[in-house]
Amino acid sequence: MFDWIQHFADWLIYSVFGIAADSHLGTALNFFVYDTLKILILLFLIVFLMGIVNAYLPIEKLKNFLNRKKLYGLEYFFASVFGAITPFCSCSSVPLFIGFVQGGIPLGVTFAFLITSPLVNEVAIAMFIGMFGLQATLIYAASGILLGTIGGWLLGKFNLEPLLSDWVKKILENKMQQSEYEEAKLTFRQRLPEITRGAWEIVKGVVLYVIIGIAIGAAMHGYVPENFFGQYLGGGQWWTVPLAVLVGIPMYANAAGVIPVIQVFVAKGVPLGTALAFMMATVGLSIPEATLLKKVMSLKLIAIYFGIVAFFIIFSGFLFNLIL
Repeated sequence: MFDWIQHFADWLIYSVFGIAADSHLGTALNFFVYDTLKILILLFLIVFLMGIVNAYLPIEKLKNFLNRKKLYGLEYFFASVFGAITPFCSCSSVPLFIGFVQGGIPLGVTFAFLITSPLVNEVAIAMFIGMFGLQATLIYAASGILLGTIGGWLLGKFNLEPLLSDWVKKILENKMQQSEYEEAKLTFRQRLPEITRGAWEIVKGVVLYVIIGIAIGAAMHGYVPENFFGQYLGGGQWWTVPLAVLVGIPMYANAAGVIPVIQVFVAKGVPLGTALAFMMATVGLSIPEATLLKKVMSLKLIAIYFGIVAFFIIFSGFLFNLIL
């Protein structure tokens, strides 16, 4: 499907620029051109399709649905799926999480959304398909949604509402009646220009992260020795997955920026589950996210949330390594 992009990258780097194919620079630049074009094309197509989904699934309606229906536990799954189809990183998910809390949605359900949203989205899926294939992408998406569902359900069982910040408690105590949401009745043709603009805005918003991430990945691909990452994370020892998570938590990046990096990890000998654990920790748990969450959570609640999510990420890394 993308052979023409590879031919173009080969022609541009090796023929037009005359860089040797077996040189570090040639290998790195070829990787950069090929992956950038492929990922941006996939990115726009999948974001456009998800824009159609989002156009018919307004956030306000979802909040009302989760708030009034008896779903026998499926509300955690639905919130997790909604997190997966929204193109937010961990920090941009927090304002929507606050809106869920303000809307009176149970805390565990809001956690299911918060866990899944940065881990799985159309940006990550588009890049994952292009880099690791359909099977790995399906397992990755399913594990992210499952992690959010189980994590949200577990956190909901802890009755953590008393650990919310005083700011949120005051809002919940004095919650005013929300006005009823009125959705404009638009045909698909009328929605299409706005969906297209929305997809383009999302792509523009992440394109810098994509390019930076691919550039880092290209540099690593061209210049880092084959056994560098394999030496520390590729031996298959039990501690490599927890180590990858611990290394990833202090960092911050969105999925678009970090997936090209983990592609190189895998190419250099790191098991895919270990690399995925690093990615999930980087995009799903970060210092900036903790800072934003301080607005709605006590430090104790943040620590509980980070601890449970880190545990599930480590478990997912082990499971992914076992499956693949």
